[in-house]
Amino acid sequence: MFYIANKGYITKWNSAPEDWHTTFAENNLKVGGSFISRMEAKDGSFGFDFGGTYDEVKLYEIISYTLADGRKVKIIFNGQRDKTNIIETFEPESTNSFELQQKGWQAILDNFKKITERTII
Repeated sequence: MFYIANKGYITKWNSAPEDWHTTFAENNLKVGGSFISRMEAKDGSFGFDFGGTYDEVKLYEIISYTLADGRKVKIIFNGQRDKTNIIETFEPESTNSFELQQKGWQAILDNFKKITERTII
């Protein structure tokens, strides 16, 4: 899971639509460790910080964390032969529709898949 923890890789996959990017990332992938990243529109029109604290980390199995606003996220890695299925659940925030949030989280997972499939660690 080096690629998950390495902040250089985080900035390559941690964005939803093509017109967004992550400009900064710090990560301490361990129970009690914190993370923060800065997501911004490429045109500079909007941006926000995304951070929290890890609650559970089991190598190749699970990552769960609490976001800065108290919402919970859980990611389960289910290895099967030559592939890994990732199941991510999150508590939605109240500003944007659930569908928009789900689309954004899925886009980030899709970007993660692309970079891990072409990266040899």
